[in-house]
Amino acid sequence: MNLTIHTAALPHEDPEASLAFYRDALGFEVRTDVGSGTMRWITVGPPNQPETCILLGPPAPDPGVTDAERALIADMMAKGTYGWIMLASDDLDATFDKVQATNAEVVQEPTDQPYGIRDCAFRDPAGNMVRIQQAG
Repeated sequence: MNLTIHTAALPHEDPEASLAFYRDALGFEVRTDVGSGTMRWITVGPPNQPETCILLGPPAPDPGVTDAERALIADMMAKGTYGWIMLASDDLDATFDKVQATNAEVVQEPTDQPYGIRDCAFRDPAGNMVRIQQAG
């Protein structure tokens, strides 16, 4: 059996802002874009990995989610503790400069971590943590 990672999901509150971040700041290509308004599901991914994507979707579209659960999700998104993803770049400093130039919220500038990696961090428009580490 050969399993691969196909899709990881992150919530969005503003599909246009999320699309601009992942497409324009990170350089991902848009694979699908369905729905309308805030009930929109968008898949994006790196051009060199057509088999892997991120699904940007509404945070709690299931009608079975209670108002209290929706409020908890909204609170966690606002704090940046609900969704996160780790990416890798072959040139971390250039990637940081490109993303920072889009006025994305910087959480951490490129830093050599004591556990052996160099990384940086941003928040996407929905508050999701996007960590980027130096590849290789």
